[in-house]
Amino acid sequence: MDELIAHAREAFGWDGDVAASAGPRGALGQIWRLEVGRRRYALKEIFAEPPSEALIAAELAFARRAADAGVRVPAGHPDREGRYLVTTPGGTWLRLYDWVDLRPVPLSDPATPGAIGDLLARLHRCAPAMTAEADGHPPASWYDHVPAPDAWIEATTSEAAWAPRLADRLATLPDLSGAVTPADPAELITCHRDLHPENVLAGPTGDLVVVDWDNVGPATPARELAQAMFDWFFDDLDAMAALCAAYVRAGGPGRITGAADFSMMLATRLNFVLGQSRLALDPRTEPRHREWAEHEIDGTLDVLPTPRRLSEVLARVGP
Repeated sequence: MDELIAHAREAFGWDGDVAASAGPRGALGQIWRLEVGRRRYALKEIFAEPPSEALIAAELAFARRAADAGVRVPAGHPDREGRYLVTTPGGTWLRLYDWVDLRPVPLSDPATPGAIGDLLARLHRCAPAMTAEADGHPPASWYDHVPAPDAWIEATTSEAAWAPRLADRLATLPDLSGAVTPADPAELITCHRDLHPENVLAGPTGDLVVVDWDNVGPATPARELAQAMFDWFFDDLDAMAALCAAYVRAGGPGRITGAADFSMMLATRLNFVLGQSRLALDPRTEPRHREWAEHEIDGTLDVLPTPRRLSEVLARVGP
């Protein structure tokens, strides 16, 4: 940790002492809370492949649009050379943001579905069209293609404690895969693509703050709406319907009209579980990352919907 802080101090031109403590950990990075004199920062250490310069530019531009639309976003800061991504000697990458005292949004609060629906509508209303990823490539398959059946063999036949449960949940894979299709390019806009409860948090006065914009890219409004409904209220059809209704009232352009609108939610969950299973089984994985991967596998399997659940949600919020 001392080496990391020393590198950050040099990169960002800080004088004097820097106090650091661990903040939230995600699948791809660790947040450190820094006190630099009277200033407080969130230093994000990225473990996985870092965002490209083009993606960072797209992220910053969309975050500015969102802020102008009334969405609260922690400000990002460049280093002394104007870079928003700093490479460390240890092979990780750093990004710096303002620190905001945040807490989880209470899911049991009756106002929460409406607040999330309104927030998503604000993001979609201000989003420009985006038919390709920030680097110019076609929309990433992560969001609209699921792994082939043979991709799961190593994971489901391993001796990992979670392997039997994974195999059991994948029994419905053919039915789930059938709902996943590529999006219509004409409907693609710039989306956050990761608006789960760990990335939408409550600020000191209760206002919603959106963090972790690293996955900004093209998606359809309906697909991000469906993903948000499942991410926030997987077990609560009433809350899902309330979120959707609030989104529509606030002028959100997306409408859930068929099973294909669940594509992004299904594809990301299945691709994520596969990626975490490979990480957990790789003997080269550091113990701290293996432990995290196994935790994420269990958590994602808890919220992998059945075909019946998709039908129930579509009947409740569809046309």
